[in-house]
Amino acid sequence: MKELKFLNKFLYKYRIKLIIGFFITVTARIFALIAPNLVGNSITLIENYVLSSSIDLDVLKERLVINILLIIGSALIAGVFTFIMRQMIINVSRFIEFDLKNIIYKKYQNLDFDFYKNNRTGDLMNRISEDVSKVRMYVGPAIMYTINTITLFIIVVSYMFSVAPKLTMYTLIPLPILSIIIYKISRIINIRSKIVQEYLSKLTTFTQEAFSGVKIIKTYTIEDFTNQKLEKLASDSKNKNMSLVKVQSWFFPLMILLIGISNILVIYIGGNQYMNGQIELGVLAEFIIYVNMLTWPVATVGWVTSIIQQAEASQKRINEFLNVPYKIVNKKNSKLMVDGDISFNNVSYTYKETNIKALDKISFNVKKGESIAIMGDVGSGKTTILELISRVYEPDQGNVYIGGNNISDINLNLLRDSIGYVPQSTFLFSETIENNLKFGKEDASNSEIKESIKIADLTDDINLFKDKYNTLLGERGVNLSGGQKQRLAIARAVIKKPKILILDDSLSAVDTQTEENIISNINNITKNITVFISTHRISTSKNCDKILVINNGNLESFGSHEELMKQKKTYFETYTKQSKEKDLN
Repeated sequence: MKELKFLNKFLYKYRIKLIIGFFITVTARIFALIAPNLVGNSITLIENYVLSSSIDLDVLKERLVINILLIIGSALIAGVFTFIMRQMIINVSRFIEFDLKNIIYKKYQNLDFDFYKNNRTGDLMNRISEDVSKVRMYVGPAIMYTINTITLFIIVVSYMFSVAPKLTMYTLIPLPILSIIIYKISRIINIRSKIVQEYLSKLTTFTQEAFSGVKIIKTYTIEDFTNQKLEKLASDSKNKNMSLVKVQSWFFPLMILLIGISNILVIYIGGNQYMNGQIELGVLAEFIIYVNMLTWPVATVGWVTSIIQQAEASQKRINEFLNVPYKIVNKKNSKLMVDGDISFNNVSYTYKETNIKALDKISFNVKKGESIAIMGDVGSGKTTILELISRVYEPDQGNVYIGGNNISDINLNLLRDSIGYVPQSTFLFSETIENNLKFGKEDASNSEIKESIKIADLTDDINLFKDKYNTLLGERGVNLSGGQKQRLAIARAVIKKPKILILDDSLSAVDTQTEENIISNINNITKNITVFISTHRISTSKNCDKILVINNGNLESFGSHEELMKQKKTYFETYTKQSKEKDLN
């Protein structure tokens, strides 16, 4: 159970409720044990009346009625306390589930992009849902039934020993055998539970990707292939589950068998003792009731063991992510100001998973309010520069400075809150257009929303929609065109009124005229905002203050349009080529 030690802090946090639940459990068990004693006493009274008439019939009836009323009363009280016990302990499990999901989600939010490149969404979802649910069963039902079982065993067995030690010893003979069987089976369950959860993650990942990529699946008419693959995954998952269930299915039959053996021993040994005058008939009846009262607790030992083993396997999967170290650490809580002065000083970066060197000793300076176009071939390192500015990655060598401060000394939340970022792959939420914009600024007014839409040259498009700003977008904005999605993402970025605006090739799906309108609108509102635009189009770059040309991770040129034209390097060649293409068109 070493993986489950992580949960001890939650158990301590809710210790008051758990302690109250423990004492209520003990109380409930004590009242539950009154009934067998009264039943045994009643049978003894009847036995004495039948065999020796040592008690008056009216007295017998009176005492039997009293016993019946006490049995009913104790059962009702035990039921009430059992209800309160469940409210205490089971509620704690829900609180812990809530806390654990928040911790995992917070961890997910703070992990770097490399983590998400190496882990699938379906697996992440499964760990925060299915695995946490398995763990909740441990901190709720497993703890409750463990307390219940231990309490019942201590009270019942102690009483049984005080009444008939020899009979009790025979009654308990099957229990050590049961313990050994549980130990052996639980080890197998632990291994198979982990495999089941891994297959469930694979199945979740596949279905999530299939739903997200349904357009591609239909376009390429690979529905049959996808169905076959899903069927194979589902079949493998079913087989792994059946393998686990087959082991779990041994628990209850074995327990019932062993409890049955205990009943036979009680009847045989107890019957002999009764005939020899060593115990009363009421004691024999009482023992039979106690043995059957132990049936469910003994059965829950196997069930609880199964829960714990599954929780152990699930918590291990959760801990694997919780123990992943942060690569991007918020080192400072100081409120260093973020402005648009940005400097790269001999910055190099290599992608660890591919060992590709994206940047090699890049150095340049940008002043506040300047617009910078970044040009280069695919894979030249343009996006890497932009992601270093927003501190998605840390440079392997050199430093990035913003406002004269090393970027690592700036509070990470403050830094990113000061940046409006539009990535290459536009992501929109399955919300209304208005709510998607408010992801940029939660308290944005109607005028701010309309202004941002105007800057992104999207006003006419929205006016064509039936519900205007209340138009509900499909998953990832599937009911918008590529250009509309890019422009909505730009509006979401500019509504923040950021100090640094980053457009990472986010105008590729719009026509040249629309692009020029957007750039012109942005230039009108960004006099004090530093703008970075990653682009392949000369029509965009020539209107920027400076142009950064990257070639295979190296800084080839940096300057204005006129300066780069005079150098007659890659920028000049690209300009000439695109001008000829434009003339031909």
